[in-house]
Amino acid sequence: MTAQTIVIVGATGDLAQRMLFPSLYFLDSEGKLPDGFRIVGAARASVTPEDFEATAEQSVRARAKGYFTDAAWARFKARLDYHVLDADKAETFVALGEVLKGAGETIFYLSTSPSLYDAISTHLRGAGLVKPGSRVIVEKPIGRDLASSQVINDSLGRTFSEREIFRIDHYLGKETVQNLLALRFANTLFEPLWNKVSIDHVQITVGETVGVEGRWSYYNDYGALRDMVQNHVLQLLCLVAMEPPASLDPDSVRNEKVKVLRSLRPIVGREVERKTVRGQYRAGVADGKTAPGYNEEAGGAPSDTETFVALQANIDNWRWAGVPFYLRTGKRLPNKASQIVIQFRDVPHSIFGGDALAANRLTIRLQPEEEISLTLMNETPSLEGVQLRSVALNLSLTDAFKDQAPRRRIAYERLLLEAIRDNQTLFVRRDEIEAAWSWIDGIVEGWKRFDVKPAPYAAGTWGPAGAFALTERNGQTWYE
Repeated sequence: MTAQTIVIVGATGDLAQRMLFPSLYFLDSEGKLPDGFRIVGAARASVTPEDFEATAEQSVRARAKGYFTDAAWARFKARLDYHVLDADKAETFVALGEVLKGAGETIFYLSTSPSLYDAISTHLRGAGLVKPGSRVIVEKPIGRDLASSQVINDSLGRTFSEREIFRIDHYLGKETVQNLLALRFANTLFEPLWNKVSIDHVQITVGETVGVEGRWSYYNDYGALRDMVQNHVLQLLCLVAMEPPASLDPDSVRNEKVKVLRSLRPIVGREVERKTVRGQYRAGVADGKTAPGYNEEAGGAPSDTETFVALQANIDNWRWAGVPFYLRTGKRLPNKASQIVIQFRDVPHSIFGGDALAANRLTIRLQPEEEISLTLMNETPSLEGVQLRSVALNLSLTDAFKDQAPRRRIAYERLLLEAIRDNQTLFVRRDEIEAAWSWIDGIVEGWKRFDVKPAPYAAGTWGPAGAFALTERNGQTWYE
């Protein structure tokens, strides 16, 4: 069998150096890459293969640290090659064909701006490099609204079939995100309770302590709603809310996710003022350090781009009717934390006198630590009657599987391996993206129509006051 090859277009860029090459190195060091598997870096930079290898080694060493070995690097380096590739020059793609002569299945990873996808895929097709078994991996953002996402997907579709397009959302490669499927569908404990009868509300938080820093020009065109909610946050919502798929094959799982997105109640008209909150950080203290405001990071340029979004989503189907999903994401928040909180309803009647009963709560933490916690009411040791206290049952995935996964994996490791194996389950289908954008576009339109500006919040806090009012008007509070 002819060996597989992955061509990383944009190989000298930040994503490739920080994530892709270290991930491929780890896969190789654990024997996960097929025999003869080749890795071809491609970019505009006119560097020699030797210089490229030296840069890749530096990046891998920085990420691997104590897991770097000379023997593993020597094996990995033997797979590497480099080719100068310019999206504006068709002849460089013809020359790439010489590098790939005799290659088997070829995976093209476009670690570039989406604005280059059309030119790159067109030149790949023109040079005859797209053959049976070829596939392409593309990064977000797939557009900044429904119309632009359709343009990008159409451009990819002229060269690759939907079956050959792998759209990455790196959150889907996180172990705890994968564990959501196991938690729900491999245990009889939760699934009978996973509905409006037992669950009061759901909270999804993706918080960052960093600001936009060097990404200001990109971020200012997108903002928190498009950059985080449209993909990461909505993907988490889908995994929480989806119906049990018929199997784990790609279309079964993704069909159920699409159903959730299509069941999201549109937030339209004046509802954007009640069910959404926009915020923008000002100067303050974040992560223990003095932090400038968002506009100060661009040299004082005024901007109405939001760096924080909180909203109430409702899923109009039989399982979730009446259950609010509170979504929150932002920069310059107090903690770097990604977590899902499933808040169960109160017991219908307490037999324990004056003791206040805290409703059960399931917390699934994605970062900084990967763990699952379930709070239960427990009797405290006492001779004075029954006295209750809320106690957490904790499962740390790091501790539980220390013998199998001594280090924390990069999410891209799993995603790259699944793409190599031609498994699309963890990748986003076109109709998923378009359903998500359709819902997001309604919110953006409402913000414009009713002139909803970002409210200020100090760096190092949990967003503007409106974010707390969002939950409190329903008698609920954010779980920090």
